[in-house]
Amino acid sequence: QVQVVESGGGLVQAGGSLRLSCTASGLTFDDHAMGWFRQAPGKQREGVSCISWSGGSTHYADSVKGRFTISRDNAKNTLYLQMNSLKPEDTAMYYCAARFWSDTYDHCSGSWSSIYEYNYWGQGTQVTVSS
Repeated sequence: QVQVVESGGGLVQAGGSLRLSCTASGLTFDDHAMGWFRQAPGKQREGVSCISWSGGSTHYADSVKGRFTISRDNAKNTLYLQMNSLKPEDTAMYYCAARFWSDTYDHCSGSWSSIYEYNYWGQGTQVTVSS
């Protein structure tokens, strides 16, 4: 049974930092590209970032470029999202998702921000940024 569990959310002041973690079990972690999504109240879930199976390729939403960094440790089956210079508009539930990757090329592009491309999801971790 596949389990995806996020952690690391919390309340932080604007300008602060948080590091989210996501641990996946029950799947071959390095057979999957990984993504971070977020959903604010009353809004659709949106893609934040993705990372290829090896970690060699990443993509970011324009709204977080230069502030967020995605990374992964395949030996620990763990995905990370380092979030710096947080803004109140970053407040949302953050979700980790796994996407089975059969392509031999090491990338995560190709509809990376579409929720329909991902096979497994976590329950989310809340990030709240106060002004």
